[in-house]
Amino acid sequence: MYTSKYILTGVIIATMQQLTLAQNATKVKYPTTAKNPVELDFHGTTVTDNYQWLEDDNSEQTVAWVKAQNEVTEAYLSAIPFRTKIKDRITELFNFEKVGSPYRVGDYYFLWKNSGLEPQGKYYVRKGIEGPDELFLDVNALSVDGTVSASLGSASDDNKYIAINQAEAGSDWSQIRVMNIATKKETGDVLKWVKFSGAAWYKDGFYYSRYPEPKAGDELSASNQFHMVYYHKLGTPQSEDKLIYTDKNRPHVYHNVGLTEDKKYLFLYAAPGTDGFEVWYKSPEDSGPFKPLFTDVKYHTSVVDSKDSKLIVHTDVNAPKYRLVVVDPLHPSPENWVELVPQSDDLLEGAGTGGGKLFLSYLSKANTRIFSMNYDGTDKKEIALPDKTGSAGGFSGKRDHKQLFYAFTSFTYPGAIYTYDIASHTSKLFYQPKLKFNPADYESKQVMYKSKDGTTVPMFIVHKRGLKMDGSNPTLLYSYGGFNISLTPSFSTSRIVLLENGAVFAMPNLRGGGEFGEDWHKGGMLDKKQNVFDDFIAAAEYLIKEGYTSKDKLAIEGGSNGGLLVGACMTQRPDLFKVCFPAVGVMDMLRYHQFTVGKGWIPEYGCADSSKTEFNYLRAYSPYHNMKPAVNYPATMVLTADHDDRVVPAHSFKFAARLQECQTGTNPTLIRIETRAGHGAGKSTEQVIQEQSDKWAFFFFNLGVKL
Repeated sequence: MYTSKYILTGVIIATMQQLTLAQNATKVKYPTTAKNPVELDFHGTTVTDNYQWLEDDNSEQTVAWVKAQNEVTEAYLSAIPFRTKIKDRITELFNFEKVGSPYRVGDYYFLWKNSGLEPQGKYYVRKGIEGPDELFLDVNALSVDGTVSASLGSASDDNKYIAINQAEAGSDWSQIRVMNIATKKETGDVLKWVKFSGAAWYKDGFYYSRYPEPKAGDELSASNQFHMVYYHKLGTPQSEDKLIYTDKNRPHVYHNVGLTEDKKYLFLYAAPGTDGFEVWYKSPEDSGPFKPLFTDVKYHTSVVDSKDSKLIVHTDVNAPKYRLVVVDPLHPSPENWVELVPQSDDLLEGAGTGGGKLFLSYLSKANTRIFSMNYDGTDKKEIALPDKTGSAGGFSGKRDHKQLFYAFTSFTYPGAIYTYDIASHTSKLFYQPKLKFNPADYESKQVMYKSKDGTTVPMFIVHKRGLKMDGSNPTLLYSYGGFNISLTPSFSTSRIVLLENGAVFAMPNLRGGGEFGEDWHKGGMLDKKQNVFDDFIAAAEYLIKEGYTSKDKLAIEGGSNGGLLVGACMTQRPDLFKVCFPAVGVMDMLRYHQFTVGKGWIPEYGCADSSKTEFNYLRAYSPYHNMKPAVNYPATMVLTADHDDRVVPAHSFKFAARLQECQTGTNPTLIRIETRAGHGAGKSTEQVIQEQSDKWAFFFFNLGVKL
């Protein structure tokens, strides 16, 4: 075969250019980070914090540091030869029509759609489920850069108005606006400084929750206090809203309200943190105080609906896997409860209502099972889902609805929407996305492995069919492990890039999560948090032992509490992983409660200020405090965002600074700081695509995989 010397020379030059780029990418010169030691006293123990100055996100010094770090990170990523190739493929994969489940309001049906690559998408409305779509709200038009997001809230009882929750740059702060459904125009009602709130409609207005207006400059970092409940009457300014409830003695308690569909009961939920809450009630016509219903914050007891002046309640009282009970609000003590659905081996995750039926959502080894039944517990029957492995959600509507909608997804099944007919107990496909992806090429399985203390932990594993178990497969291990949150099978468009290039995706259901009820949750919180890290480390060791991967081909990822998970595991076992992605993580466990809503996490983590015992166990695993000098830490890209007002970016700033100080060897330790973004929600499509492209480029490059 004849080969031109010019062609051969071009190939050699191109290869040398790629090699040079790769070599340059490993030679990272980090910005100099000043050390300004601050000594903190915890019960007689002094802890020195050299980077506390990075907590001030408004200072010129911090702004300059962020700019310098982003420049280093961009230089590194731009030198990866296949970064653009990955972005092009992810863009191609994202470019398909996306449709949300229909939301019925009277005779109207609302649908969210994104034609493919729109920044945020649009809301459409149709008269009748078969009617033509009319544009209701173009979210893309709310900002030039696509970083303002909006979602539909609840509708007024007369089906004339609907609340819109609008947020900027991914912040938890939002505004509630109101739109007239018939005219498709805003009414002029704008409610500010709203956080963690819906709109509970009653008569000619609605209840909502807000905080006092923060001091200018402190909006994204200062501790949030006094979550108050107000009533807003349509057509009036927010300054005239009526204060319904505040608690001056407990400034960090979250307060939310809800109404039963028949409007007989108004419920106040008071949560000292993210674990457990009180429930109080009264008639919305009653101007007096709320009366106690369930006040033991060790439990999670919530009202599903009311019938014949009795309440149907979902609770974990004497049932760590939850049950349904009937409660007389005049005699709410547990000894007076009547059991409607007893606890079972599977977790009763929740219960919904629609069409005069109750819909029970169970988790069986982290897979969804749905049952319908009458309010008196009769005629309980399972609803056939598209597959035994997967997640389903929906099954909600008014009592007069004849059809409900639900979505189903799995690791290899892109989220599809189904119509469920209540009378016939049958489902029909409403919408299925079309991707440039063949699910039949991949397989998912669930395995069981032993953690350090002998506890059996389940793990989902996804990969190409016919995978060779020779230890050479690039692998991403992802999890969360906290706050009673369950990780169930779901489809990820960007994850296709990993799978189609021979990577394995693994997701264990760690203790601390909610997959197996409250006992499982409590087994990974407070002084038992180390169990979560042990479960994750054991998952990594299982994947290596079974031949899926090796230490040099293994990456780990987690966000928020999962970022803490990654930070703790990479500091405890830096030898076990090659690449780490701690995203928007809680990294300073001694000071996390000082910022925004951090005090709400004390029931989950404990507090270093509260006692020496809690300080000791938090200090023992706090990622920021457990890095050691001259250690060869894995290749790490910390991810955060400038508008994250849930887990403030200072956590990631300080962690990255300390990691760069301690790192030895050539593994890069970068931080990627997104601008005009928050904790994760609300990002534009372009922001999502770029972030995922950068992650997977870093992933493959540092695992030695050539694309």
